[in-house]
Amino acid sequence: MLINHTMQNPDLLLASYDFELPKELIAERPIPGRHNSKLLVYYAQENRIEHKKYTDLPEILSPENLLVFNQSKVFPCRLLGNKPTGGKCEVFILSLIHQNGLYPAMIKTSGKKNAGDKYIFGELEVEIVDRAEDGSFLVRFNKSENELLDILEKQAHIPIPPYIRGGVADEKDLEDYQTVYANKVGSVAAPTAGLHFTQELFQKLEAKGIQKSFVTLHVGAGTFKPVTTDNILEHKMHSEFFEIDQENLKLINSYNKKLIAVGTTSLRVLESCSDEKGNICFDSQDMGETDIFLYPGRPVHSIAGLITNFHLPKSTLLMLVSSLIGREKALEIYKIAIENKYRFFSYGDGMIIIR
Repeated sequence: MLINHTMQNPDLLLASYDFELPKELIAERPIPGRHNSKLLVYYAQENRIEHKKYTDLPEILSPENLLVFNQSKVFPCRLLGNKPTGGKCEVFILSLIHQNGLYPAMIKTSGKKNAGDKYIFGELEVEIVDRAEDGSFLVRFNKSENELLDILEKQAHIPIPPYIRGGVADEKDLEDYQTVYANKVGSVAAPTAGLHFTQELFQKLEAKGIQKSFVTLHVGAGTFKPVTTDNILEHKMHSEFFEIDQENLKLINSYNKKLIAVGTTSLRVLESCSDEKGNICFDSQDMGETDIFLYPGRPVHSIAGLITNFHLPKSTLLMLVSSLIGREKALEIYKIAIENKYRFFSYGDGMIIIR
């Protein structure tokens, strides 16, 4: 007789990651002074919680720790325009990494979408060339790569998540939905744990001898993709491109086992390159690609701590947090955060797990 071990293990059931979140705790805007956001501190070895602010990080961390940030920069990727017949359409560019001038994109419009269809956004024209297995499209633009970037900066919209103000961005989001250290253009979603860091906070951390390093992971739209399988192991993670330059790689490995990942994307990069001893092994001449999925029962070797926002129910990001401290503890901490009116999601407050 076959036994379904998944059904006996609640950690592998999607329903086990659900929780009730009051709508008023969904942050629609960041608070003035990002570094003033609340920070829940969980000391895993002592099983102890403290309630602090991001401005307290210089006292929470030590010079033995190295902060690892994702320096990817969000680009305006939502184009709103028309079909040649006049009907409205939206093209969401999924990545600026293209093959032979073909870019991955999602298209929202009425009617069927076929190869050869064209859409108009002022002087920019988009043509469908092919359809991908995941339902997205490969499209061609009538502009060069540099011209495209220039047009997107002037005309396209910042892609805030759909659970914040219905995904409708405005001018304020151009600044709010970007880290102050963003450097390499390529993400369609911000590495939001880093939104709390300001130059003022960096100066205080540096005064305490706490250094920072950078990796680059270009966040794809798959970060918003919900888990739809009852067994989380059947969920197919989206793949994302990343890189670590030689200087940062050397710095990161000099702080072996003392790394503090700022955000789930930074952790996914580090863990994708980590051996069982926590050494980060990566050829800086290459661009990596990862679809790593972290969940309870899958060990994490690369970090001593994680700074992260509070995430959606039933999300892979909540499962990632659970991989560090266990599902029951993660949900217990989320319950405490809700009781203490922490603000959730991209523009909200955050937590730090110290292992």
